[in-house]
Amino acid sequence: MGKLEGKVAIITGGAGGIGSGMARAMAKEGAVVAIVDLNEEMGKATEAELQAISPKSFFLKADLMDHANLPNIVETVVEKCGKLDILVNNAHVSKQVPLAETTQAHLDLSFGTSFYPTFYLMNAALPHLKETKGNIINFASGAGLSGHKTQGAYAAAKEAIRGLSRVAANEWGEFGINVNIISPLAYTPGVEAWSKSQPEYYEQVRNQIPLGRFGDVEQDIGRVAVFLASDDSSYITGQTLMVDGGSLMLH
Repeated sequence: MGKLEGKVAIITGGAGGIGSGMARAMAKEGAVVAIVDLNEEMGKATEAELQAISPKSFFLKADLMDHANLPNIVETVVEKCGKLDILVNNAHVSKQVPLAETTQAHLDLSFGTSFYPTFYLMNAALPHLKETKGNIINFASGAGLSGHKTQGAYAAAKEAIRGLSRVAANEWGEFGINVNIISPLAYTPGVEAWSKSQPEYYEQVRNQIPLGRFGDVEQDIGRVAVFLASDDSSYITGQTLMVDGGSLMLH
C-alpha cells in the first residue's frame, strides 16, 4: 500500500518541472493524479508517463488566467474520480524586471497565474476537501522570503499566497483540512538552461547551498509533497517548509 493509495490529487502546472516531479511521486504512492496545464504537448507526454504508474491519472488542459472557469477544473476531476483529497497549487508565470519598471501587466501576469488560481481553486475544492479531510499544498519562493532583485511581481504573489494559506489553515482546520506551503529550490528545465547560459553564476549559486546541490523535482520536492499529502503530516498546518537544501533558514 502506498502512502496515498486511493487518493485523488489535482496539481496545477503539472506538465513539467516541479509539477511533474510531484505528480510522479504521488502516482508512485498510489494516487490518481490530475495534472492541469496549458501546454498540451507536455501534458499529454506526462499523462502517458503517469498512466504507466497510475492508470487512472490524466491530463486536463486549462488556462489558469481564465478565472471564471477555475471551479470547473475541480468539478471535472470530482465528476471523473468521485472525490478530491489533495489540491496542489504549483503553477506560476512571471517576468523579471526591476521594481521601478514593473507594470500593471507584470503584476497581472504573476497574480493571475498563481495567486488568483490558488484562491479560486481552494474555495472550489473546499466542500470536497471537507468530505475527505484533505490537504492543500501551496507554493512560496525564496524570492519572496529574501526579496530577490528584479522579482517584485513574483515575490509579491508568492508572499500573498503564504498569507492566504495561513488564513485558510486557521479557518479550515476545524474541518480537518491541512494547508501548508513548500518553498523549493530544484533543478528544473529553467535552471538547466540557466546553468548553460551562465555557468559561472550557476556554480556560484550552487556552492552557496549548504547541501551543495539543487533539489531533484521528484525525489526531493515530490517526496515532501507526498509527505504533506499523506496521513504522516496530519498534525502540521499553516507551515512553510523550506525544501531548498538549507539556502534559507527561517527563524
